[in-house]
Parts: sequence; structure tokens; C-alpha cells
Amino acid sequence: MTDSNSTKLMIVDAHPVVRAGIRHIVKNVPQIEVVAEASTGQEAIKLARQIETRIILIEIALNDRNGIDVLKQIKREFPQVGILVFSSHREDQYAIRSLKAGASGFLSKSSSEFEILHAIHQVASGLKFISPELAQEMANNLNQEHEGEPHKLLSDREYQTMIMIASGKSVSDIAKELSLSVKTISEYRSRILIKMRLRHNAELTHYAIKNQLVE
Repeated sequence: MTDSNSTKLMIVDAHPVVRAGIRHIVKNVPQIEVVAEASTGQEAIKLARQIETRIILIEIALNDRNGIDVLKQIKREFPQVGILVFSSHREDQYAIRSLKAGASGFLSKSSSEFEILHAIHQVASGLKFISPELAQEMANNLNQEHEGEPHKLLSDREYQTMIMIASGKSVSDIAKELSLSVKTISEYRSRILIKMRLRHNAELTHYAIKNQLVE
């Protein structure tokens, strides 16, 4: 029997095994009910419009759209919904961008079951969730001057493109992965190089490695 006071959770991830793992973690928690699952950003937006949801756990790397873009759209339409970004990306790469975009928290895919449940409960209560590691990173940033770092000038989509280029992916590969045209990705690349005052991909890759933006 469904508890009307339970926290209604939607899981958004391209991988069925990840969604099954989250379901397994919450299945014995009576206060949490999985009401929907989506494998793409577009499907998540559609389900958010159809099914009452309190928390959305969403991966950044979706096959059709960037998770941050999806969370921005859902927050515009449903500002009361709490969104937890769930990702394998390093926290210092995407966590702060996710929070600025309207996320209520950021979880690494290496998080423990306890931490995942704690994050869901915290966001359901109207609070934000920040891991101890991210809190330390944010505290460190308060004592550093980051405004002069060129990659801070990039939009979320430009930043994502920059990371993918620095990881060795071609413009056509990126276009296919993000479901965008080659022309659009080429325009992003041009804007990235201009904003960061770089001349070509080799300099961009060197910058990303030097600043530990890619491994």
C-alpha cells in the first residue's frame, strides 16, 4: 500500500543497471517511493509533467541532453521539485555548476548507500545536500581567486564540450554524443578558444590537464 506522505522519487539515468541499483537501495525504505524512471532527458521532462514527483535523481551524462540543461528546464516548470545530480564526474568539475543551475545537491556514483539515502531525505526536507568533500572544496575556493581562470567564463555547454575535446573526442564524436550538429559543436569550439585565448585543441588539452579538469 502506497504511503501518501512518502517521498516520490524519479530516477534518471541512461543505464538500467544504475536505475536498478537505486531501486534496490530504497526498496526497504517506507518513506521513499520510486514513481518513475527515465533513460533520457526528454523522457524525464515528459514524466515530470505527468507524474507528481518530489525528488529527481539525475545523471549529468544522458544520451540526448546534458543533465544540467534538463534540471534547469524542470526547475523552471516545477521549482518545488528537489533535484539531486548523480554523476561519475568529479565533484569539483560539475557540482558547483549543478548547484548554481538549481540542483539541491550533488552525489558521486561512488557514494555509499547511507549517503544516498541521507541525501534524498535531506533534500526531501527542503535542505540542500553537500558531501563533506564538496564542502571542503567550496571552503577552499573562498580563499582563492578563481575569476581569472579562463574556463570559469564558459557556459555549461561550452564547458562540457571543452572537457570532451580535452579527453580526445573529435567534433563529430561530440556532436553525435550530444545529439547536436557538427556545425554547432564547431561554433562551441570556436567560442571556447576565443574565451580562453587558446589557439588550437592541443593548447586546450594542455590547459585542461594542467588544471586537472581531465584525468
